Amino acid sequence: MPSNTPEAKNLVAAGFGLGSNIGDKPANIRKALTLLEARGVATITAVSSIYRTPPWGYLEQESFANACALGRTALGPEALLAAVKAIETDMGREKAIRWGPRLIDVDLLFYGDAPLTTPDLTLPHKELFNRGFVLVPLAEIAPDLKLGGRSVAKAAMEHAGEPIEKWRDDSR
Repeated sequence: MPSNTPEAKNLVAAGFGLGSNIGDKPANIRKALTLLEARGVATITAVSSIYRTPPWGYLEQESFANACALGRTALGPEALLAAVKAIETDMGREKAIRWGPRLIDVDLLFYGDAPLTTPDLTLPHKELFNRGFVLVPLAEIAPDLKLGGRSVAKAAMEHAGEPIEKWRDDSR
């Protein structure tokens, strides 16, 4: 959609963090990205490489595939959150152990420029600057992005010593 149309002026930039550690992990991420567009949730404008990362939080599980995407959406933040959670459910995600194994996880990282705090949603994502597995792929596709006055690229560099590596057979 051209950026000067009335519809485009009503779109808001949003960031998504995606992760999977069950089954074909990269394929799960690609499917979630496809569903974001196919369902009209967001128009995806950039997708990072897929990275292999160790588990975070609950450590007794397989490594993860993680990626980030940028998009534009006409949905409000609460509706956007509901839409990404519906994609997780429809893909087969089951709630079990907190930070445990998951077929797919789609996090809303930011929505526009302003912070937001509601009972169900904190934006930018409250753990974003603590998670190298989010910062590294996000900095890849948005090196100049600042959230809450903080540089994503500088924050990603603080996680340089973590075992975060590009997925070798990334066939996007």
